[in-house]
Amino acid sequence: MNQLVNAILVFLVLTGFLLLASSRLVACIRAVAIQGILLGLLAIAAQDGHLSVFGVLLPLTSAAVKGFILPWLILRAMRDADTAREIEPLIGYNLSVIIGAVALGFSLWLGQRLPLPNQPTSFLLVPAAFFTCLVGFVLLITRRKAITQVLGYLTLENGVYAFGAAVALEMPILVELGILLDVFVGVFVMGIAIFHISRQFDSIDTGRLVTLSDRVP
Repeated sequence: MNQLVNAILVFLVLTGFLLLASSRLVACIRAVAIQGILLGLLAIAAQDGHLSVFGVLLPLTSAAVKGFILPWLILRAMRDADTAREIEPLIGYNLSVIIGAVALGFSLWLGQRLPLPNQPTSFLLVPAAFFTCLVGFVLLITRRKAITQVLGYLTLENGVYAFGAAVALEMPILVELGILLDVFVGVFVMGIAIFHISRQFDSIDTGRLVTLSDRVP
């Protein structure tokens, strides 16, 4: 079981680097969808044999929402906005990968020194969770497209979810459902905002919003 958890965490880290290195929005959306499926499997595997009905159904529900429903909503928003790739991010993709490598090293260092109430199933669990959160922050800060920033928000939440698997064998049902509801509503609202931004300004580049003015011609 420990080997399965380690394999899931390695793939989770790889999807983080894919998000930092890829300019194709479709590839980034697929990476976030894979993250959602991996986290559902992780929540089951991290229980170390102490499975229950809720302990299986909730992670599977989370995997369905994160891996299929939310990516479908984002793909639909991308098609409505008529955009295929991230153009001219605030920092280059090579530099983003370098920042990701530094973030991974920092996460490994921090994971060895952070006191936890429960011993994680794998020593990689906490570093991988922190790394995923940091990748979400990088996407939120350094990307111009609103869709990519939505993906950053989802990646950040995925890191929080992974950290929850590290500190508790089974999260309470209300916390699980609350997280899913918050993410679903957040992405739904962001999708509406993306559509209206694209319709009004013919672009979803958030950098252009700074040029808005109240001046009357």
